[in-house]
Amino acid sequence: MNLKFLETFVWVARLRSFSVAADKLCTTQASVSNRIATLERDLGVRLFERDLRNVSLTPHGQRALAQAEAIVRMVNDFQRTIGDASNERGTVLIGAIDSVVYAWLPRLIERVKEAYPNVTIDLNVDTSLNLARQIQDGQIDLGLVMGPVVAPHIRNIELCTFECLWIASPKLSLKTGRLAIADLVDYPIFAYSKGSQPHQAVLRVIETAGLDPSAIRIFNSNSLATITRLIRDGVGIAVLPRVVVQEFLETGDLRVLDVDARLPPLNFHAVFADDPGNTLPALIADMAVEIAASN
Repeated sequence: MNLKFLETFVWVARLRSFSVAADKLCTTQASVSNRIATLERDLGVRLFERDLRNVSLTPHGQRALAQAEAIVRMVNDFQRTIGDASNERGTVLIGAIDSVVYAWLPRLIERVKEAYPNVTIDLNVDTSLNLARQIQDGQIDLGLVMGPVVAPHIRNIELCTFECLWIASPKLSLKTGRLAIADLVDYPIFAYSKGSQPHQAVLRVIETAGLDPSAIRIFNSNSLATITRLIRDGVGIAVLPRVVVQEFLETGDLRVLDVDARLPPLNFHAVFADDPGNTLPALIADMAVEIAASN
């Protein structure tokens, strides 16, 4: 039995579309149809019910799916475990948020290059919300994001947790010692991109302090380079992990504010599709776990 045909069956079953599965597998819809037809002929059963709009599994197809996934995964695991890693080829699409880039992404890229010298990394830096959608749509293979991402056939592996701090330039005319949220209202607050976990956390602490969030200037940006530059120039206050601004804290360009409103930590996950035909994202995710733990 042709392993490629089993893998095609898995993706048509998951995506419920011959055309979308063809895009996923970088082939034509006619080729996908021929593979499924051949597999059904070999097995002597119909695996899918087809009409003009929908593709659904038959009872035989439902029973076959779990076993097909297991077979494809076992074969690929066998190849990667026994085979020479230097022979691994192809491109892995990795999406990461800025915080991971600043913290330890360069070390992960170096580790991947050492383990898989013939694998190319295509890197996309974006917000967690956008990367979560791209993972689910199959546009990237591995996301390093603030997670988890809850969706069918998506795996989440915990990476690390960063404490979120109030950061500002010593240039700002803030009183010394303990500060309340009300002491910060004269300055804009930079809180990642709108709708992100840090942004929502800032809104909650403002409301908890009895203040109206709409009366406070909350600026949003998905670029940490932009945020750190602006707060170093004294434009406002930011909510950031220490790892992002460590070098500026050491030089005295920025300082941590002692604010009585504590922010929840940021939890980071490696997120990827449970693809039995491609275990490389899972292997790279394991590398990311090791590197994040040693950071």
